[in-house]
Amino acid sequence: MSNWIPEFCYEEDQDGLTSNIPFVPVPADEVMPHFLFVFESRETGDFEPGLEGEEVPVIEMTLHQYADMQILKERLSPIEFDNVRFALGLEPLAIAAAKGKKITENVRESFSQD
Repeated sequence: MSNWIPEFCYEEDQDGLTSNIPFVPVPADEVMPHFLFVFESRETGDFEPGLEGEEVPVIEMTLHQYADMQILKERLSPIEFDNVRFALGLEPLAIAAAKGKKITENVRESFSQD
């Protein structure tokens, strides 16, 4: 088993290739994990004494798990996959794909008019 740990990165320039979406540089001999564990860190508004008596905010940590939607799409039936999408607040894949196609057509049409 590898000791490689995925690291989330962000481009310095918001107009870059990935915009505001984080990316994970994956070494050639590794694969992107099918799911990720991410801690949410949130200040509670409470404070406690630190090592030297100073006020330190109390941090609440909540563990979240994120699954690769491409893996789910490949391994679930279309109905199961749409049920997962629905549970996440997304439209069924066919509807989302049709809307995405329409957006792409509008962008292409806009560029061709310039």
